[in-house]
Amino acid sequence: MKAAVIWDDIKDLESTAQIPIPQDPLDRVLGQEEAISLAKIAASQRRHLLLVGPPGTGKSMIARAISMHLPKPKTELRVSNNPENPERPFLQILSEDEVLGERTSVQESVGQLISPQNAPAAVAEKIGYLCKHCNSYSSPTEYSCPVCGKSKIDVGPETPFSDILGNVFGAMNYGGKERVNTTRVRADGTEETVVFERAGEQIRVLDEKALAKRRETDKNTNHKTLVKLERNPFVLATGASETELLGDVRHDPYGGHPGLGTPAYERVVPGAIHEANEGVLFVDEIAHLGDLQRYILTAMQDKKFPITGRNPQSAGASVKLEDVPCDFILVAACNIQDLENILSPLRSRIIGGGYEVLVDIAMPDSPENRAKYAQFVAQEIHMDGKIPPATMESVELIIEEGRKRARVDNIRNGLTLRLREIGGLIRAAGDLATVEGSDLITADHVLRASERAKPAEQQIKERYGSYTKGLSKDISESQKEKSPYYMEYEHLDDQIYR
Repeated sequence: MKAAVIWDDIKDLESTAQIPIPQDPLDRVLGQEEAISLAKIAASQRRHLLLVGPPGTGKSMIARAISMHLPKPKTELRVSNNPENPERPFLQILSEDEVLGERTSVQESVGQLISPQNAPAAVAEKIGYLCKHCNSYSSPTEYSCPVCGKSKIDVGPETPFSDILGNVFGAMNYGGKERVNTTRVRADGTEETVVFERAGEQIRVLDEKALAKRRETDKNTNHKTLVKLERNPFVLATGASETELLGDVRHDPYGGHPGLGTPAYERVVPGAIHEANEGVLFVDEIAHLGDLQRYILTAMQDKKFPITGRNPQSAGASVKLEDVPCDFILVAACNIQDLENILSPLRSRIIGGGYEVLVDIAMPDSPENRAKYAQFVAQEIHMDGKIPPATMESVELIIEEGRKRARVDNIRNGLTLRLREIGGLIRAAGDLATVEGSDLITADHVLRASERAKPAEQQIKERYGSYTKGLSKDISESQKEKSPYYMEYEHLDDQIYR
């Protein structure tokens, strides 16, 4: 077993640019060993996961990493017209083989592209590429030959007015034929129908096989793709509205009238629960979804959920697409104080088919964990993409900041895992280095950035002595009497938001 990297192994490097970043996204998560272990199980066994803890401790990163451990989706969801009952469109679930086979048919129906010079002269003339007067080639969008100036449009026998008539007919969009049918002899001596048609500056040649494939493809065009085969298996539904979460059927002022409106199947819109099929549905601050949690519970139980119009005043309210698959892994996150606001049946479903884990807010200050902190600095710089690498001396100061912030949480000999704040410090230092034209983030940049990265509450206390005194400088006496915030903070002078 390979020995773990410790701080002594990397402290003498020139910069974080020399620190390798793990390929596995779960190995990029700092600390949180229990959560990472359960995340790997969730990915392999398709289990749900509830991550509980404060913001900035890597919950969303864990959720995204789980999706990267899943196999790629195997199905594509489509909706097609139901001629007998348009308001109950058909759902199509296509396998990967069916989708790829269909794409092959489409490619085969494209035919062969050739230059106009390689087409029979009579064909090139009929579809507007060849001038019959001077035998020069030009774009079919040009009605007059750019070489001789005569019309390429056939307007009958030559007269003094031929050019004028050609231009008039061209302006009326009679610019030659779009396609020509002809025949040719195969290698075995038999004849086959061949179609030559315009394709921009080239000519498309369709033999009988390509024509058959095109007819087959045209039969399958009366559908709409809801969820593509190639898709991101990570779907973020934090703060989603009912429509965004569950899907909808768009309104049509003409009510889907055959001659005027948009067909019902074309107005169906999938929700996040459907887009997450075969993937991960991540909901941060899940308690804030309120009653929408019960819909997530139903989708988790049935692994399918209908799409219908959400607005009863809309023409889409009468349209319903039944049994749309939504077999997802739910990764939810919340703060400790919000646990009681998660629906009990939903938590029961998560526990019955997954795990709940309380994330750590700090990890021991060990040589191995200090090396992980250095790896985190390298990762943040790489992900940002706009700031230079950091010297190892500056990394030491960032590690020291991690120690200080762990002590704020009453954890001694630890390193904070509230890494979003540490990431902000790294970026602030990197911005200083970039503005000053430095190739590296130095210790001086980190020291100056630490002053800029202080929370507003701490800046207020340092400037005015207390939050209340700072507030008194910012509002009038009459506002003080009416402000609930002033009364709330009046006795909290010594507390700083952490």
